[in-house]
Amino acid sequence: MKVLILGAGAWGTALAVSAATRHDVTLWARDPQQAGALLRTGENSRYLPGVALPAALRVVTVPPTELPALGAGCDLVVIATPVAALRSLLQTLRQSAAPVAWLCKGFEAPTSGPFGLLGHEIRAEVAPALRAGALSGPSFALEVARGQPTALVAASQDALVRDALVDSFHSPSIRVYANDDLPGVEVGGAVKNVLAIATGLCDGLGLGLNARAALITRGLAEMTRLGLALGARGETFMGLSGLGDLVLTATGDLSRNRRVGLALAAGQTLPQAVAALGHVAEGVYCARTVVQRAAHLGVEMPISRAVVELLDGRLQPAAAVAALMGREATSER
Repeated sequence: MKVLILGAGAWGTALAVSAATRHDVTLWARDPQQAGALLRTGENSRYLPGVALPAALRVVTVPPTELPALGAGCDLVVIATPVAALRSLLQTLRQSAAPVAWLCKGFEAPTSGPFGLLGHEIRAEVAPALRAGALSGPSFALEVARGQPTALVAASQDALVRDALVDSFHSPSIRVYANDDLPGVEVGGAVKNVLAIATGLCDGLGLGLNARAALITRGLAEMTRLGLALGARGETFMGLSGLGDLVLTATGDLSRNRRVGLALAAGQTLPQAVAALGHVAEGVYCARTVVQRAAHLGVEMPISRAVVELLDGRLQPAAAVAALMGREATSER
């Protein structure tokens, strides 16, 4: 397989490291200085310090306008950038003969309407003929780069895309499961980041394991409600990209979104919490877009809404918990 990965952040680099031991892999870095550092040091010291890049991995930097030529002859092109860059890259790659998949999780910020879109909806707007999908699931980049056991989901309504993802990334350390419910997989990836902030807050305030279990379980219910409203299948949320990714991101110490919640519970401001990470915490940027989309659909998401009010400074940590616990009693279903 000939694979092009666009974006040399933690996740893009980790997949490139994993796949380059078996396939012909090129990693594109937007920043020439970063590309030079990767080539000079043989590692991505900012995102994955201590993880050696395979000798066979090619690292390149070209202007974005040259990406279609760079991807010519590839079996798969993978977009490994934040959601904010997905629209422009899909536009650039709209004529790609190779299938295209993205790794980013979340709704984009609204562009021309009252709410932002998921990846597959952006693709439908800007590159409707493109054969595309997403690679998602419970995965920390560092563990993937180290070759630790991981399970992922290759999501697309196109079997060619699912097969290309499985062929590229299935390995002795990574199991890749195919799923044709792309909306469900994307909703799970977007909402779990917001819920991880809430769970980090819960743990940071010392509310106990009962509270953590309640947040994760009711958060899964919120996620499922939104997914069903967007045409997803309910069983998807009991799989890797729903429950699996939520549990990992809400409880794992490597979770950036969880660490934001912990920092807010400790009294840090949001700018202080984000600056301390040194990386993108997608839940901070997509929490509002999740709630906006839910409101447009008439879907109730009280935990996600409380996270937005917390991030906006309209609620203090203890008040956010009190608001959730003070809601009217209702049926679990």
